[in-house]
Amino acid sequence: MNCRTLLASLALLSGTMALWFTPLSAQSERASSGTLNPGFDINALDRSVDPCEDFYHFACGTWLKENPVPPDRAIYGRFSELADRNRQIMREVLEKASVVSSGRSPDEQKIGDYYASCMDEEGIEKKGLAPVEAEIARVNALKGKESLPRLISHLWLTGTNVLFGFGVQQDAKDSTQQIAIVGQGGLGLPDRDFYFRDDPKSIETRNQYVEHAQKVFELFGESPVDAAMHSETIMRFETALAQGALDNVSLRDPNKTYHRMSTDEFRRLSPSFKWADFMAGIGLPSVQSLNVSEPDFIRQMQSVLKSTSMADLKVYLRWRVMNSAALIAPKTIDEEAFRFYGQTLSGQKQQQPRWRRCVVATDGDLGEALGKAFVARVFPEESKQRTLQLVNALEKALEHDISTLPWMTEATKEQALIKLHKIANKIGYPDKWRDYSALEIIRGDALGNSLRSNEFENRRQLSKIGKPVDSGEWLYSPPTVNAYYYPPQNNINFMAGILQPPFYDPQVDEAINFGAIGSVIGHELTHGFDDQGRRYDAEGNLRDWWTAEDEKAFKQRAECEVQQYNDFTVAGGEHVNGKLTLGENTADNGGIRIAFMALMEALAGKTHAKSTIEGFTPEQRFFVGWGQVWCTNATPEALRLQLQTNVHSPGEFRINGPASNFEEFRKAFGCKSGQPMVRSNACRVW
Repeated sequence: MNCRTLLASLALLSGTMALWFTPLSAQSERASSGTLNPGFDINALDRSVDPCEDFYHFACGTWLKENPVPPDRAIYGRFSELADRNRQIMREVLEKASVVSSGRSPDEQKIGDYYASCMDEEGIEKKGLAPVEAEIARVNALKGKESLPRLISHLWLTGTNVLFGFGVQQDAKDSTQQIAIVGQGGLGLPDRDFYFRDDPKSIETRNQYVEHAQKVFELFGESPVDAAMHSETIMRFETALAQGALDNVSLRDPNKTYHRMSTDEFRRLSPSFKWADFMAGIGLPSVQSLNVSEPDFIRQMQSVLKSTSMADLKVYLRWRVMNSAALIAPKTIDEEAFRFYGQTLSGQKQQQPRWRRCVVATDGDLGEALGKAFVARVFPEESKQRTLQLVNALEKALEHDISTLPWMTEATKEQALIKLHKIANKIGYPDKWRDYSALEIIRGDALGNSLRSNEFENRRQLSKIGKPVDSGEWLYSPPTVNAYYYPPQNNINFMAGILQPPFYDPQVDEAINFGAIGSVIGHELTHGFDDQGRRYDAEGNLRDWWTAEDEKAFKQRAECEVQQYNDFTVAGGEHVNGKLTLGENTADNGGIRIAFMALMEALAGKTHAKSTIEGFTPEQRFFVGWGQVWCTNATPEALRLQLQTNVHSPGEFRINGPASNFEEFRKAFGCKSGQPMVRSNACRVW
C-alpha cells in the first residue's frame, strides 16, 4: 500500500472534502491526442429529453451514448477526459527525463529513473519474487508477539498497512499544532461493512476475496492446501479486526474521531502491544499525547492479538506484505491483484497500460517534482490570477447568501462571516516546492524505489509532530484533477490539473466558466459550512460556534437533503446513502447557488448579458456548463462500490438533485410545477 493512500485516509479523519474521487481501479488512457472537449458541448446534448424532466440526460445524453466505459477502466467521465490529457503530458515529461544524460537535473533524474524502473517489466520479471521475499523473510523470522511492534514499525515505514493506521494530523482542537494519530487500518476489503453485510452479493464478494488470497499464496509458492487454509485465516482475522472499526458514516463525524489521550492512557487500550517499541522503531521522539481516532478499534486489536496464534499472525503479516507489492511484482501477481480489485470489485475488464500505471505511481511518490514540470507546461501565472478573480466573485456571493439567510440568527451569521473572510485560497501549486534530495532513486530497482519513497514520505510526516502547522503544504500533487476544502486550515485548494477545459477555459464566455469551475469553487467554499465543515471555526479548530437555535435549524434543512438523496436509486434498485453523501450533496446544492449568484453579479449592466449562443441564454449556458462537467458512465460494479463506500453521489444525482431544488433553474428552462426538476419540497441549506 502506497503510504500516500494511508496518509490520505488519515487526512479524511480531519474532514478533508474533495470534489471528486478515484475508484479502486485507476483510469486509463483515451484522449491521447491531448485535445479537450469544451465545457459547453452542443454535441453532448440529447435534445429529445426535456430538461425539466431529466436535466442530467438532457445535458449529457449523447455524450453518455457515445462514451461507454472503456474495457480498461471502471468509470469514465469528463474528469477522466481531463485526467487522460494531464497524464499524457506527464508521460511526455517522464519519457524525456528517463533518457540518461549529464544534463538532467536532480529532480529529472529521480522522476526519470523511477518511471524507467517501473516500466522495466523484463527486469522485474527477471528478479521474480526475490525483492518481496526479502520482506516476507522478516515476517517469518518473527520470534514472538513481543517482537511484533518492531516488525510493524519497519513495515509501516516502508508502506505496508498492518493492523492499524498511524500518521500525523493537525490537532483538531488546537489547529496551530500537529500531533500523532493512530486509528483503524490493516484491512484488505474497502471498508468494515464489507465484512458484515449479509446480502448475497456481499457474501459472494467475501468468498471471492478468500479465493483471491488463496491464489496469491499459491503464486508465492504455497501448496493449494496450505493456501486455502491461510486464505480462510485472513478472512477470519480481518473480520475480527473489523468488528472494532467505525462505519463510513460515523467516520464523517469529527467528534467521533477525536480522542486526544496521554500516551499512558493510550497504552492502556492495548497493553500487550508495546507501543513504545513501535514508536522507537519508526524513530518517533517521545510524545506526551496523541489522537486515538477509534479507541474501540485499538481495544479490539488487543483482543484479536491475544487470541491469535503466532502461526496465524504470520499468515496475516505475510498477506499484507504480498498485497502491497502488485505493480512492482512479477506479472502473475500484478494480474491477480487486478483480477480482484479491478475486475471483481470495480467491473474493469482489462488492465490499464503499463505506462499509465507507472505515471500514476511516479506522481504518487514524486508528485511535486513531476508537478513542477507539469505546471510549467499548462498553468501560467495568468491562469492563477484569473482563477483568483473567480474565487473572489464566489466569496462575495457567499457573503451575500449568508447575510440574507432567513433561518440563521445574527449571532451565528457574524461568526460565519468571520470564518468566510478567513478562508485562504491556494491556487494551482505550492509556493515552495518539496525537496526530494534525501530520497535515493536507483534505476532498475522498482521495489526499492517504492519502499524508499514510502519511508521518505513517512519520515517527512513524522518530522512534523509537535511542530507548528505548515499551511502552505498541499495534500495532492499539482496535476491532480480535483479540488478540496480543508477544515483544520480553513482553506480551499485548486490544483492546476483541474483548472483546464472543460472546467475552466478562458476562451469561452463567462456563463460557462461560472457554471463549470464556478460551481466547483462554490462547492469547496460551501464545504466550510456543511455538516462537517460547520463544526470548525475560522481558525480551523473543532469548536461549536453555533447557537442552539441555529444548529436545530441547520439539522432540519440537512435532513431534507438526507431524505431527498436516500430516495435516489440506480439500476438494480440500490439507493444512495443520504447520510454518507450529505456533505458533498450540501456542497453541490450550495455551490451551484452561489456560482449562479456570482454570474448574475458579473453580468449586471453588461450589454451582452442577455445574448444567446447556440440558442441558449446565459442562464441556460450556465446550467449546461455545470451539468456537462458531471457526464459519467460506470460499470455496475463500480457504481455499487461507490454507493457503499463513497461520500459522493453518482453524477446523475449531483445534477438532478440540486437542479430540482433551485428556483433559478426552473425559471431558466421554464419548468412547471409537477415536473421532476421542480421539487415540491425543495431542500436548501445554503
